[in-house]
Amino acid sequence: MFQNRTHNCGELRLANVGEKVKLCGWMENVRAVGSNFAFVVLRDFYGTTQIVVETEDMMNIIRSINKESTISVEGTVRERDSKNPKQTTGDVEVVPEKIDILGRCRYNELPFEINRSREADETARLKYRYLDLRNPAVKKNIILRCNVVAALRKAMIEHDFMEITTPILTASSPEGARDYLVPARKHPGKFYALPQAPQQFKQLLMTSGFDRYFQIAPCFRDEDARGDRSPGEFYQLDMEMAFASQDDVFAVLEDVLPPIFAEYGTYNIASSAPFARIPYLTAMDEYGSDKPDLRIDLRAKDITDLVQDCGFEPFAGKRIKAIPVSNCTLTRKQIEKLLTDCEVQSGLKSYWFKMDETGALAGGIAKFLAERKDAVSERLSLTPNTLVIVTSGTLGEAQKAAGVAIKFFGAACEGHMDKERYEFCWITDFPMYEIGDESGELEFCHNPFSMPSGGMETLLKAERGEIDPLDIMADQYDLVCNGVELSSGAVRNHDPEIMIKAFEMVKLGEEDVKAKFPAMYNAFCYGAPPHAGIAPGVDRMVMLLAAEDTIREIIPFPMNKNAQDIMMGAPCEVEQKQLDEVHIKIDLGE
Repeated sequence: MFQNRTHNCGELRLANVGEKVKLCGWMENVRAVGSNFAFVVLRDFYGTTQIVVETEDMMNIIRSINKESTISVEGTVRERDSKNPKQTTGDVEVVPEKIDILGRCRYNELPFEINRSREADETARLKYRYLDLRNPAVKKNIILRCNVVAALRKAMIEHDFMEITTPILTASSPEGARDYLVPARKHPGKFYALPQAPQQFKQLLMTSGFDRYFQIAPCFRDEDARGDRSPGEFYQLDMEMAFASQDDVFAVLEDVLPPIFAEYGTYNIASSAPFARIPYLTAMDEYGSDKPDLRIDLRAKDITDLVQDCGFEPFAGKRIKAIPVSNCTLTRKQIEKLLTDCEVQSGLKSYWFKMDETGALAGGIAKFLAERKDAVSERLSLTPNTLVIVTSGTLGEAQKAAGVAIKFFGAACEGHMDKERYEFCWITDFPMYEIGDESGELEFCHNPFSMPSGGMETLLKAERGEIDPLDIMADQYDLVCNGVELSSGAVRNHDPEIMIKAFEMVKLGEEDVKAKFPAMYNAFCYGAPPHAGIAPGVDRMVMLLAAEDTIREIIPFPMNKNAQDIMMGAPCEVEQKQLDEVHIKIDLGE
């Protein structure tokens, strides 16, 4: 029983026929039939109910109300003559005796039709997000998000994790993206930073003696928007485990995630434990991506030694990858269109040929491969009606173009993608170091706080020149689902001596580590347990579960692609007094 209503708009059934009820909601639509008869759709959070106006008095009230006004309706429930099986309340209707206006909509025209708001211009949707969210199709994603977060929290507590919140105002720390800075009023010239992740805090909790930590953590990064990344802020299921290995982290998430994905997902099939484990170098070589979509069965194979000198100029001196696509029925025009799409996304040109129904090579670059047909056919296990996409360039370029081709042609060619399922995998054994594109020097490849595989012994071998530093792997891993990276994680480097040695490899000494990460370094000197963790992105999880193409569809109040909240007008200018209080002077230059 609600104070202002007896039932909600999704509740009434045939069992309520004859009852006096009071409903409250938004007047979604009015369909007048004659001068004193109308069907009114009343909507609230729970659903809709048909109101049937049959008197002049009630009709006069309805005529005076704009759509999307909030009203209360008191009346009698009766059975509908013409039932609507698509509506949960479609067997009944309410005949009103009293209608009150609770909140008048003062506009005759809305920015968009509520139930078709997803078809509206994105700028209008974001500016009037409170109207957009009235659309049940939009609202359901926010409800889904709520349910998923509740399920994640319940599952983590059942796995003996303790929920602990970490600071929002903290120190700037190099996490790989730009910080959001907050001026400190009491400390002129100094700034707090909003956390890019609770990384250091959760590791400090492990050194403090907490065994299993988690939180649904807000993270802040000044990054550009993408389809799977919202600018400004995002949320992650942040977790850390003491006295734990990579396998311990895997076991928890392989137990927590599949039931949630199977229950709440658009598709009800999700990978069961254990998830596939693919080393990073293998993923790049066979899938052309460190985010492989395992719903697609296509793989890339190296044919450099077979065709590099075939006379086709783009192959000369290059690495060459080939993706065979069996039983392909695409026309030449369709193939060329997809290759153009691949080039737009990857920035690299790809080529093609086919083994036709007679077993001959035809189309595209086939004439350059005629003399090598047998060797190519054997390497690629070709059968009649197999399309082959070929990429070339440096190793990285050939792999990148192959990864894009796998995605596009896997989705376009029937029988090569089982779309309606969730396929998880772990990407493991990431390189610890890489050569920086700009510096040309050895740099950390990903997280500098990951434990190098083999620990101190491996670092010493590299220092002595017994192994190449680029061959050092890290105990680091990514969780991927349907081609979307949900998270990165690692076994942490909890030993100060190993940490110093790892930083020395990139020409940073002990004093640099102490200066950049004083709390963590000092804490580890007091006896830190081995620990490991991960932080799957909640926003990306819900996006996958809702089968949405853009992450903005599952965020209640998202920013636009330029990191602007056009509904609230943020970012915005502030008064000079506010700037003076935090000792800030603005100089935008000319």
